[in-house]
Amino acid sequence: MKKKFIKTFSLLLFSFSTIGVFGQVKRLNDPSIVAHNKRMVFESWGDFRPYPKYLLGIQTNFAYATVWGWLAPARNRDYKDGADIRPLKPTGLEVQRLVELELQRKEAEKIKIQVDTLYTRNVQDLAHWSSATVSADPLWLLYYNRMLNPLNAFPANPQNYIQWQLKDDKTYQNMLANGGISHLEKELALLKDKYKNSRTLDVPRGKRFLMYHETLIGWRNFKNQLRAFDQKNNLFLDYKKLLTISKTKLGTDWNSVDVQIAQKIMIEYHNKF
Repeated sequence: MKKKFIKTFSLLLFSFSTIGVFGQVKRLNDPSIVAHNKRMVFESWGDFRPYPKYLLGIQTNFAYATVWGWLAPARNRDYKDGADIRPLKPTGLEVQRLVELELQRKEAEKIKIQVDTLYTRNVQDLAHWSSATVSADPLWLLYYNRMLNPLNAFPANPQNYIQWQLKDDKTYQNMLANGGISHLEKELALLKDKYKNSRTLDVPRGKRFLMYHETLIGWRNFKNQLRAFDQKNNLFLDYKKLLTISKTKLGTDWNSVDVQIAQKIMIEYHNKF
């Protein structure tokens, strides 16, 4: 039992001593490595260690000869005698890359601002594109609603002179006979369709108001045509009535003597001249 304890204790002691020996870390400070690190980053170009040693003009440092001298590879000598290739020098590749990254970052910020602006503008314009919000547009409320309301209130399929806003039924019947009503019905259908499209289609705000304006001009032309048809037909009916009256008078007065005719004319027109 005693021998077993001694053996176990010896093993533990050996283990701790081994850990202590291998746990010690020795810091190496190689000047050549330090110079290489400085040269490869940004501090300075040069300090090519190990340095040469001369005796009577002859280089005697074997380490220098194998790293930079005649025993060194050609690429080492080219590196030592070549240009400054520090990546972090003022014109180094890494500095150029960082500058490009900064420029790209700023450009990306500008693009992001532009995209955000476009998105915000599109969101704002969406309300004007949609037909669901056309009734809330200020220009519609202030002007076009009032100007186009008569067209909206006008019957889509008028059937009598009252709905057509004519003088009387005789004018309406005469326009039916000569094709005036048929022409006006086509014009009215086109105007109603334009008005409906301007209120229901999803179009840009400017395009919608152009449609409003085109519809308004068409409505004014339609009203002028309707008024012209009404006046022309009234004039035609008046002429027709006068012609009928003249024929009737001519028939009744045909057998009268000249004196009677002259007296009748004087009585009829004595207050008019």
